[in-house]
Amino acid sequence: MTADDGVEYTPTELDRDATFYVAGHRGLVGSAIVRKLESSGFSRLVGKTSAELDLKDRDAVFAYMADIKPKYLVLAAAKVGGILANSTYPVDFLSENLRIQTNVLDAALANDVERVAFLGSSCIYPKFAEQPIREESLLTGHLEPTNDAYAIAKIAGILNVQAVRRQYGLPWISAMPTNLYGPNDNFSPKGSHVLPALIRRYDDAARSKTASVTNWGTGTPRREFLHSDDMADAVLHLMEHYDGPEQVNVGTGRDATIREIAETIAHVVGYEGETAWDATKPDGTPQKLLDVSKLADAGWTSKISLHEGLERTVAWYRDHVNTIRE
Repeated sequence: MTADDGVEYTPTELDRDATFYVAGHRGLVGSAIVRKLESSGFSRLVGKTSAELDLKDRDAVFAYMADIKPKYLVLAAAKVGGILANSTYPVDFLSENLRIQTNVLDAALANDVERVAFLGSSCIYPKFAEQPIREESLLTGHLEPTNDAYAIAKIAGILNVQAVRRQYGLPWISAMPTNLYGPNDNFSPKGSHVLPALIRRYDDAARSKTASVTNWGTGTPRREFLHSDDMADAVLHLMEHYDGPEQVNVGTGRDATIREIAETIAHVVGYEGETAWDATKPDGTPQKLLDVSKLADAGWTSKISLHEGLERTVAWYRDHVNTIRE
């Protein structure tokens, strides 16, 4: 393959002894990537918590990157949240994510980071994109209004990576995961995405023997979910096997209704009560299923089934229920 300025670059196995910076290493995706890299033999992994390094502070980010001089970088740090959080705080989601991305990517460029993987979200695609959603659907229609600010920030990150490829010929890439879940997710009642929110709701109901659980919306939208450990495996695979300007969708290629997913979670946690649906609350996008053909062409497919992933995640949640973030 060739980088965008015509310089020859062939993806190959990454140097296990090189400095590898995972930005956002304590989060859902970042922690899974650290686990994957550790198990794959990488010996010089670095990262800072948000308390130790505010990625919105440009001078601090540049100083840190100049100090560690990483050869590889995964940008998994982001301000994330569910429908309620995105709808309530669009300025925060736009501003904070733009600053994080710009600071980290600019500092990586200034310090000659060889290989960067920028991680986004499937919400970058138009609300009514043809299903399953192909990478070519980017910027072809209107975004889902409940998370358009976050989506715009992530689209800017993709364009940032493409611009670096065009101007400097560096083999940086972008990966767009479907809905993710797993250990270290955000289970907060006000800030979580749908799946961890459902896990917490049903587990609480099972513990307290509540007669009924009420979920937002109609339960009819279809969603695709990928376990974070699968995502981490895919990221390393892409860094070693893919080089191109276009973002790569990362998912399972399979979806289910929110109602079906809620029923599965209720079964996994052992909840035997009733489920009601509040149709006055927003459903969001009717369907969001990714076309993962490009990922398959690169040699990767998901390995963790939804049921297995939910069992793992529920077990982790119960082990950490007293210490997880609110």
